[in-house]
Amino acid sequence: MTGAEALWRTLVAHDLTTVFGYPGGAIMPVYDALTAFPDVRHVLTRHEQGAIHAAEGWAKATGHVGVCIATSGPGATNLVTGLADAMLDSVPLVAITGNVARHLIGTDAFQEADITGITLPVTKHNYLVKSAADLPAVVAEAIHIARSGRPGPVLIDIPKDVQLEAFDGEIPAPEPEGERHEPSEEAVMAAVELLRSARRPVLMVGGGAQGASREITEFARAWNVPTITTLMGLGVFPASDPLWLGMPGMHGSVAANRAISGADVLVGIGLRFDDRVTGRVRDFAPNARIIHVDIDAAEIGKIVTTNVPVRGDAASAARALTAHARPFDHPEWNAEIQEWKGRFVRHEHWSAGYAVKAITDRLGPDDILATDVGQHQMLSAQLARFEKPRRWLTSGGLGTMGFGFPAAIGAAMAQPEVRTVVIAGDGGFQMTAQELATLTRYRVPVKIAVINNSFLGMVRQWQEMFHGRRYSEVWLGDSNPDFVKLAGAYGIFGVRAESADELPAAIDAWLAHDGPSLLEAVVPHEHGVFPMVPAGASLSEMVETAPEGVAK
Repeated sequence: MTGAEALWRTLVAHDLTTVFGYPGGAIMPVYDALTAFPDVRHVLTRHEQGAIHAAEGWAKATGHVGVCIATSGPGATNLVTGLADAMLDSVPLVAITGNVARHLIGTDAFQEADITGITLPVTKHNYLVKSAADLPAVVAEAIHIARSGRPGPVLIDIPKDVQLEAFDGEIPAPEPEGERHEPSEEAVMAAVELLRSARRPVLMVGGGAQGASREITEFARAWNVPTITTLMGLGVFPASDPLWLGMPGMHGSVAANRAISGADVLVGIGLRFDDRVTGRVRDFAPNARIIHVDIDAAEIGKIVTTNVPVRGDAASAARALTAHARPFDHPEWNAEIQEWKGRFVRHEHWSAGYAVKAITDRLGPDDILATDVGQHQMLSAQLARFEKPRRWLTSGGLGTMGFGFPAAIGAAMAQPEVRTVVIAGDGGFQMTAQELATLTRYRVPVKIAVINNSFLGMVRQWQEMFHGRRYSEVWLGDSNPDFVKLAGAYGIFGVRAESADELPAAIDAWLAHDGPSLLEAVVPHEHGVFPMVPAGASLSEMVETAPEGVAK
């Protein structure tokens, strides 16, 4: 067989049979070999960035490795944003790129790019394969690296002549999944001792615990500890549980941020204490001693001072801590928390928040919600209520506009038995709107909601609050398309609502349509997302409602 055939055989052996990609000259042998593998479902996107975000959506919705393919040069460099996104959000991906033939590497040949050099900082590992004899082993190793430990993206760059070279070796068998990284008994007991001393405890859970929802929930309930889920951790702990306090950080809930500021012991599991969570770091959880559980030793103590480091996977650590549980009973702390939980912004007039709430209120516990990046993203995170893990897909660390729509496509193809909804802004949606063609070609029943305020809303809010309302290059209204007509051009049903009165019927028609559909909610231009912790401030300095003169 050729190297290209060996590549497909290895992917099939590892049960990676859905691939998102876009062909080109340097990857053509791989696409030629694909014709001999009818069990592989290749999804032709309309842009390489759409392919890698769809692969991310697949991976986030399943917990398994997503795969994407691109050609050399511009095809490969169009994957860079997705690789960086996956790296920061710990998404298991294998990205496969073609390159020019080996004798042309380094000569500035047509469509040549040093993609391994370019992506070194934004991949967990990468390879330039120099022989077909190495290719299957490299693919198997890449899959293992992508999904083991702290997951992440791995890139495999294959010169065109390596794809054509003969291969007569063995295809490696997949390694078993499910490896655990048990924390040491010493670390667990140190954490237990500190937890038992707490009078104002808080548990904060991040995206690294998405695969440990059952264990996290058992731990929180066994200890009776108030629980916060970060932007990436939403769904790990059920929102209906009385212990849940919401999301922390810049646009977090009053209850979550106040609890962090008042806690005397904070347990962080599967999170990295990024700046949008901590606010001003020196004032983060100022009264708390911190237990930090993470599988990645480099993250423990990197941002905040850690009193008890616990290296291990979230499920194993939570299970070990649950075994020593003594339920907390601190009525004064609980009373404070209940008062904070009653303080939240109500969206009672026609606005972006009103529209997002109307949409998220219609979601069921099994529905998947993807978002793009901006005001609608933060509103969705504040307003949606997730009962299960892997139902919330968003770009957290990189904040990638254009992520939400193709990620929803990948998730819907991974989980066809559930409904997938994406909420996007009018700015971000246009960055990957060409993937409407992918919906049409594969009849993926994604429900798209475009919150159209004619602005780059989050940038506008910052310009309003911190730059004297000097709105610079954020107005989109004079050049936005008619989104309903845009959907119709691709054969997709669309409906529009321009007021609160029109919205319920529009949502009904949008959700009831059999197949993909688009809802455009035309909302007022100015709307703020609150609560908000201004950049450089501490969580205790959060602004709960819009200041005088700022859009609510």
